[in-house]
Amino acid sequence: MPVIRALVVDYGGVLTNSLAETMGAWFAAEGIDGEVFGRAMRALMGPQAEHEAAVNPVHALERGEIEIPHFEERLAQHLVSTTGDPVRAEGLLGRMFAGFERAEDMHGVVRRVKAAGLKTALLSNSWGMDYPREGWKQLFDVTVISGEVGLRKPEPEIYELCARQLGVPASACVFVDDLAPNVKGAAAVGMVGVLHRTYEETVAELEALLEIPLTS
Repeated sequence: MPVIRALVVDYGGVLTNSLAETMGAWFAAEGIDGEVFGRAMRALMGPQAEHEAAVNPVHALERGEIEIPHFEERLAQHLVSTTGDPVRAEGLLGRMFAGFERAEDMHGVVRRVKAAGLKTALLSNSWGMDYPREGWKQLFDVTVISGEVGLRKPEPEIYELCARQLGVPASACVFVDDLAPNVKGAAAVGMVGVLHRTYEETVAELEALLEIPLTS
């Protein structure tokens, strides 16, 4: 097995609280029925993407191929609140992901990996949201955002692009994501995939792979 020389991490659900928690907060705030939202996403994304329907916007949005207001209008047309009121389209995506909270423990892991001399990268499927990028230059050697590069996970090209920008082969990267299809996509191009469930599990797996202490 090649020596790991780079850590690549997802954003939402890894460097933040879970997507399920974030979406749940939005459902509660706007009176959105989760099953109705799931049906709306399936209608927009197609049947093959059903496993992603609870948390991910359509692939075109992730690749930056559709304007955010246009997508918000399309999604709002499929939604209705539990009170029967229509859902406001303007600013819909921002409200959906307003519940993201920074996961300080996972940020600490990335900092310690970088301090140990390994390269670090962020690889995220964007949902038309504004990322809080303060401190990213110090934390990451490379940032790859799907909507900015016209590719999305789990397409092989986006993992390969990230590895090229890091200057290492894909086989020298370990990739952490909270969605299994994205981890499988990374593994398919040769990266070592880690499915993020909890901080404790991910840290233990990374410490075994990298052979460096990562807890504070």
